[in-house]
Amino acid sequence: MKKKLSQDKAMDLELLKKQAGEQAAHFIKDGMIVGIGTGSTVYYFINELTKLCKKGLKIQAVSSSDRSYEQAKAGGIPLIDINSIKSIDITVDGADEVDSEKRLIKGGGGALLREKILANSSKEMIVIVDESKVVEKLGTHPLPVEILPFAHVATINKINMLGFRGELRALEKDGLYVTDNGNYIYDIHFENTRDNPEEDHFRIIQIPGVIETGYFFNLAGQILIARSSGQIEHRK
Repeated sequence: MKKKLSQDKAMDLELLKKQAGEQAAHFIKDGMIVGIGTGSTVYYFINELTKLCKKGLKIQAVSSSDRSYEQAKAGGIPLIDINSIKSIDITVDGADEVDSEKRLIKGGGGALLREKILANSSKEMIVIVDESKVVEKLGTHPLPVEILPFAHVATINKINMLGFRGELRALEKDGLYVTDNGNYIYDIHFENTRDNPEEDHFRIIQIPGVIETGYFFNLAGQILIARSSGQIEHRK
């Protein structure tokens, strides 16, 4: 379990998220179709993109979650139906973990399936993170797995039979967390960091009832890492 961050540390990380999100907005050019991800760092990207649109930036955007959609809509960012387009020019999204091979764990915000669809449909994906999300090996953060509600107990049993353990994500109050797609999320907690996350994904995704895992491979193009030194590290 990760220790609770001190108030000062949490404030520092929030500033780093803001820096990464704002920097990413300036990669967006006129005429682009932009994929908007989900999460606390993307929140700042949307805010900065709103400012740029008000200054005259001409884009169209699609969103990976209802939450991001509502924020973008409130900011006046032009939004279009995802089903009206065949591809996306650039998607900007956060991550829960990123390693040196640009492999990711995503889904802490609950939108991993739509995020992966947007990333896979994009010509370019920019991942924005603060330095706390950079790891040597994936697996310290839980791996979200989106599963169907139908027979979910049996699906979880199959996941457990592979040697993985976790729990269904719950709301702060009563009830289970439900994704924008109407599904559940099972968060796997690893005992050790992962030497072969691709194998984990392959084994889990074979189970009927599992829709997608939060592993993202071969999707991230550029990584913007906000460092406490004040610099933005740009990995290409």
